[in-house]
Amino acid sequence: MIYVNQLKKQYKEAVVLDVEQLSIPKSECFGLVGNNGAGKTTLFRIMLDLVRATSGSVTIDGQDVSKSEEWKATTGAYLDEHMLLTYLTPDEYFKTLRKIYGMSEADLGVHLEKFSELFNEEIIGKKKYIRDLSKGNLKKVGIAAAMMGKPDVVFLDEPFENLDPSSQIRLKKLILQEKERSNTTFLISSHDLNHVTEICDRIVLLEKGKIINDLRDKSAMMSELEAYFTG
Repeated sequence: MIYVNQLKKQYKEAVVLDVEQLSIPKSECFGLVGNNGAGKTTLFRIMLDLVRATSGSVTIDGQDVSKSEEWKATTGAYLDEHMLLTYLTPDEYFKTLRKIYGMSEADLGVHLEKFSELFNEEIIGKKKYIRDLSKGNLKKVGIAAAMMGKPDVVFLDEPFENLDPSSQIRLKKLILQEKERSNTTFLISSHDLNHVTEICDRIVLLEKGKIINDLRDKSAMMSELEAYFTG
């Protein structure tokens, strides 16, 4: 369970995030949508203790993320390419993470096999530095890294951006399979309404840092979101 309570982020006089309460149960696929500047990335960064809140708290499995380190062992995330070690090749990067997570070479092989369709023979064994990969392939490396070590919770910011249509379909399939297989909780921020409404159990709409809608009826999600974004 993830629980957000009275969370606020303020820069001088500007309040960029103001979330009274938000709870996300285990194994939910949670979508976060909103226009640019709505506070989506700020919320994720605070939830991952990459940015400190002005007030309020975030707990993951009862642990306050700003006061504990234990939750990090069961939480994966890919927000942007700055989270990658871009001076390594993908093979080197995954081997480095394997040692950090205490995985065997066989474990790593099993993990990467799940991404074989998504990688499409463009990532592994190419001896190309991560910094030289296309935007789409950077994203594929980051997502695969975020899901290493069998995390209970995975945060993905704009996972479908820069992916071609085939890769988007493969990623959706992979997320749904992992959710069913391991009861992983996914938190996905995206501008792509089609993809998030298809895979998410629930979608929260942010506007100017506040939650203005919490959609749980899948049959009505798209129509409600389209009504909001088209004005």
